Amino acid sequence: MNVYAYLWLGLLIVFLMIEGASVALVSVWFAIGAVAAAIAALLGASLILQIFLFLAVAVVLLALLRPAVRKYLNPKIQKTNADSLVGKECPVTEGICNLRSQGQVKVNGMTWSARSADDSELPAGSIVRIERIEGVKLIVSPLSVPEKV
Repeated sequence: MNVYAYLWLGLLIVFLMIEGASVALVSVWFAIGAVAAAIAALLGASLILQIFLFLAVAVVLLALLRPAVRKYLNPKIQKTNADSLVGKECPVTEGICNLRSQGQVKVNGMTWSARSADDSELPAGSIVRIERIEGVKLIVSPLSVPEKV
């Protein structure tokens, strides 16, 4: 067997290992290019032709197939109505204390469990901004806290 064929097969294994570790759909196309170059090496093609085939196959497949394969493998996540709450401001209806797992806010006429993003305690009446949603809890940060009398 041609010594270059072994080189291309070794590169094939390396590219497949990299793809297996990263799953970024980049090195798999170079692995296919290495197969094309190995076949060319076995058929007696010159090293220049092997390198050209390797690069041509890899770049063409990367440019043409990667976007379609990524779209198929990573379908878009549908946003829910709850996702529209992020960034809204709302009042605290039950004091928020992360240590006691207590707290509620009212947003769009609905009461939600809430936790503080910075672990601070927020009394009822505070105005907060919704930072994110974790399960069925809103993670909020304070905007204004009422003064204690």
